[in-house]
Amino acid sequence: MHKATCSDCKKECTVPFKPSGERPIYCKDCYSKRKSSER
Repeated sequence: MHKATCSDCKKECTVPFKPSGERPIYCKDCYSKRKSSER
């Protein structure tokens, strides 16, 4: 697991991939919110 900072709430989180810095990273909570709002 790799440490990253959420692009929305700025909390530190862990992700199963190495962040490249090119794409936004979201914590579990923000990812869930974004996923549900897309529908």
